[in-house]
Amino acid sequence: MEESSHEITSPLISKGGDSSLEPSSSSLKPDPDEENSPIKQVALTVPTTDDPSLPVLTFRMWVLGTVSCVLLSFLNQFFWYRTEPLTITAISAQIAVVPLGRLMAAKITDRVFFKGTPWEFTLNPGPFNVKEHVLITIFANSGAGTVYAIHVVTVVKVFYKKHISFFVSLIVVITTQVLGFGWAGIFRRYLVEPAAMWWPANLVQVSLFRALHEKEERPKGGVTRTQFFLIAFICSFAYYVFPGYTFEMLTSLSWICWIFPTSVLAQQLGSGLYGLGIAAVGLDWSTISAYLGSPLASPWFATANVAVGFVFVMYVLTPICYWLNVYKAKTFPIFSDDLFTSTGQEYNISSIITSNFHLNITAYEEEGPLYLSTFFAMTYGVGFAALSATAVHVLLFHGREIWEQSKSSFKDKGMDIHTRLMTRYKQVPEWWFWSILIANIAFTIFACQYYNDQLQLPWWGVLLACAIAIVFTLPIGIITAITNQTPGLNIITEYIIGYIYPGYPVANMCFKVYGYISMTQAVTFLQDFKLGHYMKIPPRTMFMAQVVGTLIAGFVYLGTAWWMMETIPDICETTASSSPWTCPSDRVFYDASVIWGLIGPRRIFGDEGIYEAVNWFFLAGAVAPVLVWLAHKAFPKQEWIGLINMPVLISSTGMMPPATAVNYTTWVIAGFLSGFVVYRYRPDWWQRHNYVLSGALDAGLAFMGVLLYLCLGLEDISVDWWGNDLDGCPYATCPTAKGVFVEGCPVFD
Repeated sequence: MEESSHEITSPLISKGGDSSLEPSSSSLKPDPDEENSPIKQVALTVPTTDDPSLPVLTFRMWVLGTVSCVLLSFLNQFFWYRTEPLTITAISAQIAVVPLGRLMAAKITDRVFFKGTPWEFTLNPGPFNVKEHVLITIFANSGAGTVYAIHVVTVVKVFYKKHISFFVSLIVVITTQVLGFGWAGIFRRYLVEPAAMWWPANLVQVSLFRALHEKEERPKGGVTRTQFFLIAFICSFAYYVFPGYTFEMLTSLSWICWIFPTSVLAQQLGSGLYGLGIAAVGLDWSTISAYLGSPLASPWFATANVAVGFVFVMYVLTPICYWLNVYKAKTFPIFSDDLFTSTGQEYNISSIITSNFHLNITAYEEEGPLYLSTFFAMTYGVGFAALSATAVHVLLFHGREIWEQSKSSFKDKGMDIHTRLMTRYKQVPEWWFWSILIANIAFTIFACQYYNDQLQLPWWGVLLACAIAIVFTLPIGIITAITNQTPGLNIITEYIIGYIYPGYPVANMCFKVYGYISMTQAVTFLQDFKLGHYMKIPPRTMFMAQVVGTLIAGFVYLGTAWWMMETIPDICETTASSSPWTCPSDRVFYDASVIWGLIGPRRIFGDEGIYEAVNWFFLAGAVAPVLVWLAHKAFPKQEWIGLINMPVLISSTGMMPPATAVNYTTWVIAGFLSGFVVYRYRPDWWQRHNYVLSGALDAGLAFMGVLLYLCLGLEDISVDWWGNDLDGCPYATCPTAKGVFVEGCPVFD
């Protein structure tokens, strides 16, 4: 996001603090009068020296990189199916591998094997260095990023209960990931090499690398960063026993429901998981970081925009629409991602699917039109508005900047000191990427044709998805590289294939994965390329690490998901209230496949649908940034107006559902404490410990979560008492329309 430019205003260590970052005699040093990067944040954060003699492809790198990739892939997929999923970021591995790397450097033999031959090698080439560390983190990044294609497998197997083989699933997973790698390779010369493409998010990791490799002495009365990490890790590890097992209500303390145990209205207002979440709070790190990531890594500027957008959608727009009974809102829960009939009953999706996995038009007409909860419908409207708001905002606030910087990129100008330092290394030939891309597209077309009964997507659908991806990768890459904003294309891809090829839900999901996710995957790869660029990693070594890490992650993600789907009974079933495996993200993906794929957008948001008026959100989203831009021009001295970022504000609730109110309220509170209070009043502590604390909280929770499952979950050992009743708001999902009967709910006269 644009606000990230305010996040780092000075390097986290002094220039002379880290001997490991100082170049050796063979280092490539810039001329003292050489101009640094033209981007101020980069000049303050990224070192302008390089030591090409540092060993990179070491035994330590392979072991720790592979273990980090496998572990993060397993943990992220393991937690993905939980009611409160947790994404373990690469920062956790980035911090955790430092003591392990140094231990291996101290204990492993430095003997040289096959000395004097072409196969000469050693397991221990010297001290653990920052370049090894970067490559390990690249491996970890492969495991930290969600493999989106797993949604397709889960939805087909668990929700539709149809057949999809492991081999076909593996094809979808691997081809999706590798397709994004192809786009990244094609556009890297425009999005990595120019100084103008500076990728703000990478500065956090660069700062952390420098901090972790700085030789520090324990301050008097204080602790080193490593000691602080271990203390926070142990505390997080021990504490998660409570919200993860013995006192699960800590996930969402909805105390208003306790005061009014029989009031539907009070529980709609107070439920943190199924209502508006007023005064609800979660004392659980997984609740805080489940969907929005770590609030400790979010600058207060971004947090404030998200907070304002959340308050508007959740506490203004939704209540008004609900109590005015817009789209029969009172017939359904106030907050739900389920699909309903006109009478408020859950829609029987299986009854409108033919044996060939297509829409049965006759059965659909008998079942009646599909209804959404008003909040769910509004989230699609907000998604429409966010698309148009992003386009207009970037045009108004960054249009000239992007145009000028794009021209300099294409003219191969704007080369800064970092690009000059990288010229000493062999570049990756572009034909490598083209070969991977063409082979991958050909294999994808073959798979979709040969396994069409499982994937449904015709050959032209693959080519159309690739066309969308190749058209949007460069402009969205430029936007992300300059502003750190990545506009979403999922709704556009769903809309296009939904109109062209309605009635085929798996085809819709596959088209979205190949058209949208391959593009976002490409942006992720490009960001990693830039990280390697800043840290002076040889490009061919970087290429190898990304390819190997991507393949490992694909296998581990799918293997973990398949194992869990086969071994956990009633996985993704929300009817079992005590089960933590409710798959909230996959349920939303399933709902989207029904809305956009099976039934089609024309029957829901088009001229044949109930929600046609929601399309006006496109216009509202386009107008909103214009108003801010005009206000900014009219009152240039009011700096706070320029901080209003309408795409961020409007799309703030983009993760809802599956995210719930308590996820947002606790995230905003934690973000305020970290990004405003501590950052402003204890800046030294913030610079030294903030990111380390975030990684430690992630890591401690992750390890305890897996331990609880392996020791107690597999044996189905649980503690049955009121403290393990999640949320404690049984009437929050009840309708309030007169005469509507739902099991377990009072009927209003």
